[in-house]
Amino acid sequence: MKSGTFSLSRRALLSAVAAAAAVVSFGFGTPAQADPLKVSAIYTVPVEQQWVSRIHKALNAAKERGDISYEFSENVANTDYERVMREYAENGSDLIVGEVFGVERAARKVAAQYPDTAFLMGSSFAPDGDNFSVFDNFIHEPSYLVGMAAGAATKSNKIGMVGGFAIPEVNRLMHAFMEGAKSVNPDVEFMVTFINSWYDPPKAKEASFAMIDKGADIMYAERFGVSDAAKERGILAVGNVIDTAADYPGTILGSALWHMEATIDHAIEAVKAGEFKAEDYGKFSYMEYGGGSVVLDASLLPEGTVAKVEAKQAEILDGSFTVNVNDEEPKSSM
Repeated sequence: MKSGTFSLSRRALLSAVAAAAAVVSFGFGTPAQADPLKVSAIYTVPVEQQWVSRIHKALNAAKERGDISYEFSENVANTDYERVMREYAENGSDLIVGEVFGVERAARKVAAQYPDTAFLMGSSFAPDGDNFSVFDNFIHEPSYLVGMAAGAATKSNKIGMVGGFAIPEVNRLMHAFMEGAKSVNPDVEFMVTFINSWYDPPKAKEASFAMIDKGADIMYAERFGVSDAAKERGILAVGNVIDTAADYPGTILGSALWHMEATIDHAIEAVKAGEFKAEDYGKFSYMEYGGGSVVLDASLLPEGTVAKVEAKQAEILDGSFTVNVNDEEPKSSM
């Protein structure tokens, strides 16, 4: 029996058992329970890396609830990605999660060959076929909000920004941050650079030092290594995706946070119900779904800043203010 056929049968069985559990009880009134979904994940970087860590955290939460079994591979080279996808599909994974920014074509080819396996992949492009769904970290809204805080806090009116790659999921966060800063401080200028790596803290740190030497008194830390430079030079930094304030006390003025739980839970529910299809999960990273949030350190900000940010957040949540999504590569303004 082909793995794809087995996967379909197992998911169909899970769906049937879950449905029966709603109406059938045994002995002491305990409903029947479906076996956990078999979920596998493929990461091109260590699970400690901030972006991937959020996916890993959400999958572990589902595992702890008993909804899934979970295995993963980290530090998978792009040249090995297709092979690992096939191995997980052949081994009967119900859902395969990953990030395919450097292997879009190969990943979509594999998914097409396993139509009965669900794929949920971080991607810059659209869903594909019947089983290749995509997600992204649409945390442009909290990025705008923390940008407001940075714009209010800068004294030199110069902010440095270090990113991994100039791709849409990075670009949109930087643009939103810049717009937020400009909304409260029209005089602020930006220095922007990309290190062309998802995980190279020393390179990010060196790029940050260069910007600090040019007068930046706040650093936007899209990558690890930036906050280290800010701490060493005694200036402030803005966190991205995860909250690292505890690691850099007195340095992180605020962070735009990403929460993957809504995305992962939607996929799990769809697979269990036998209703998984190719769709864009990007909306589940929006603040209204609990996919994004902002955290601020009031002690590092001018008086009244937190209140202004909270007021703008309320406008975002009630729909009266919309943060632009700009996927173009951001440029330095100085």
